[in-house]
Amino acid sequence: MPQTPSRFRASLWLTALLFLALPALPALAAPAFLVDADWLAEHLEDEDLIVLEVRYHPHRYFTVGHIPGAIQVQRFKDLGDNQASPIMRFPARAAFQETLRGWGVNDDSRLVLYDDSSTALTSRLYYLLELYGFDMAHVKILNGGALEWTGFNELTKEPTPARPRGSVILKDANPDLFVEWTQVYDDVVARRDPAVVLLDARPRDMYTGEVIRHAIQGGHIPGAINVVSLDGTDGQTGKWRDDQTLAALYASIPKDKRIYVYCHDGFRMGLAYLQLKHLGYRDVRLYNGGWSHWGNELTLPVVEGPEPLGGDFAL
Repeated sequence: MPQTPSRFRASLWLTALLFLALPALPALAAPAFLVDADWLAEHLEDEDLIVLEVRYHPHRYFTVGHIPGAIQVQRFKDLGDNQASPIMRFPARAAFQETLRGWGVNDDSRLVLYDDSSTALTSRLYYLLELYGFDMAHVKILNGGALEWTGFNELTKEPTPARPRGSVILKDANPDLFVEWTQVYDDVVARRDPAVVLLDARPRDMYTGEVIRHAIQGGHIPGAINVVSLDGTDGQTGKWRDDQTLAALYASIPKDKRIYVYCHDGFRMGLAYLQLKHLGYRDVRLYNGGWSHWGNELTLPVVEGPEPLGGDFAL
């Protein structure tokens, strides 16, 4: 039976009241470098666009599939120093430049990075590009990665044709973006410089030493506080959480401090780097080698347990 005008107006009011009663959904984080699948689908055929995939298990580029036209990035071989110990020290400028050229990257190329690991893997690649002076206005990350793409789009197992060799020219590593173990030891362990905060981005059980992985020793560097960078992402969708949640995650870290960040193999600290920079932290530096270095050097001090300082270091 058709509604009378009065009943129709009442229905509209009821709908409006029900809508207003719904809990507000948190706004997604909106860094300029994050894009969605719709944006990528619209630009996928752009001639100067290069899509780079960094999977946790690299063989899935072939067995599961990849975004059409995507180039495979092998996360350890391509994003570390293959001749160093540990191998996830930052690659040398010349080596990383050669890798980029092999992917067809030029100085004016536009890059879209994606992974299947809540942007932790792409964060490493993003950081290396910034470390060596690439134009970061040309670099985007697919928020949600492979899962975001497959919501409405297909993956392919067709090999991506090799692009013409690139000619990108990188700069020397920016010394304001990284630290070596000696500086961490001097500033944090020995002098306890109040202007420096040391951040451990690993899972809590690795920080406390309950779980030992990627190193001989368990625990953390004396003085390090623990903020799990992956807590800033949604484990189901792989997307960044909203800005309010990110700010709460790092609320204990003052923005006027110099932040040194480490994890075990160099990916989670890259995610922390991006999160902190997005939130407005100005001086964030990554420990070249991280726990895979410190935890394997048996003479370097380690603290076990939930507190930043313990044992002899509590005095």
